[in-house]
Amino acid sequence: MIRAFWFTLGWIMVGIGGVGIVLPGLPATGFFVFAAGCFSKCSPRFEQWVLDLPTIGPHVRDYRAGLGMRRNVKIQATIMMWLSIALSVTVAIEPVPIKAIVIASGLLGSWFIWVRTPLYPETSSTVEA
Repeated sequence: MIRAFWFTLGWIMVGIGGVGIVLPGLPATGFFVFAAGCFSKCSPRFEQWVLDLPTIGPHVRDYRAGLGMRRNVKIQATIMMWLSIALSVTVAIEPVPIKAIVIASGLLGSWFIWVRTPLYPETSSTVEA
């Protein structure tokens, strides 16, 4: 019963993460990290499948290893998040309290990306002579 719960939750996270790949503002990687965690409790095969995904897998492995996010990924994530927030607040969301919640969530997300998530260690591009 517990295995079925983790397996189902893992596939729900894969589904939401898949939507996040094509929908700006929805962070796909976080859902795939969660999916890998769910699958680690019930199915090593599907956990490995998530880790082997060509575009998402390296990010999930880096996160699990505590390596954090690359600077360009942080920049890209922040830009996409704020473009989505701006579009939502100006076009899609009407009540002012909801707009404030969306903006506060964006500030919290930005803080998490830039303060709480470690920066991936960059390799030196200079060659020692």
